[in-house]
Amino acid sequence: MSDRTPAGQFLDAAIGLLHRIRDEEADSVAAAGALLADTVADGGRLFAFGAGHSSLAAQDIVYRAGGLALMNLLAVPGVVGVDVMPATLGSALERVDGLASAVLDSSPARAGDALVIVSLSGRNALPVEMAMNARALGLKVIGVTSVAYATETTSRHVSGTYLKDHCDLVLDSKIAVGDAELTLDHVPAPFAPASTVVTTALLQAVMATAAATLADRGIEPPLLRSGNVDGGHDWNGRILEQYGDRIFYRH
Repeated sequence: MSDRTPAGQFLDAAIGLLHRIRDEEADSVAAAGALLADTVADGGRLFAFGAGHSSLAAQDIVYRAGGLALMNLLAVPGVVGVDVMPATLGSALERVDGLASAVLDSSPARAGDALVIVSLSGRNALPVEMAMNARALGLKVIGVTSVAYATETTSRHVSGTYLKDHCDLVLDSKIAVGDAELTLDHVPAPFAPASTVVTTALLQAVMATAAATLADRGIEPPLLRSGNVDGGHDWNGRILEQYGDRIFYRH
């Protein structure tokens, strides 16, 4: 019997979205994993960026037990999470022209690297410019976004384009515009967002694909282990030393 509580309905909605991305995004996930594996094999570096709550999925694949040690967070001051005060400033910074260019120019990112950009709406200036400028620098760009926003909202970038228009590969999270899965007659606004659950799962699927692809090619994937497992620190120390010139979260 179906659970009709709000909790049950939300979990059912999230599970349904996970099934959709598994079935509908399989080819894109495979391609994204292969792109990251190619970058690692060719000596490139990996970066991830997201603003606001989209940053949560980006942070989840950086310095992560079970994840690739080479994934670095491309941080933009004031927009990584909701720790900036007031929190509304982070939203305002996403709309500032030129910020992405300044961040990329001062970052270690260079031609031959790969950048994952997470933006649910993909409509703000920051993710659009980040993708445009990264590709101009010679980086490969993987965009993680809800493609529905491009048909149901207006771009906030001067070009009128969206993140999806400036990527080598696009992963569609399938999240509906507004990012709220539930409605109730006596609640005045839709509620229960699922974008973090779905986007995080989508990116972990890509990372799993990248690791397995490297192994299939005879290359040991540079994976981190949990520091809470015996031997984990020694393992990680070896990986961090071996790939130190491609890891920037230690400096």
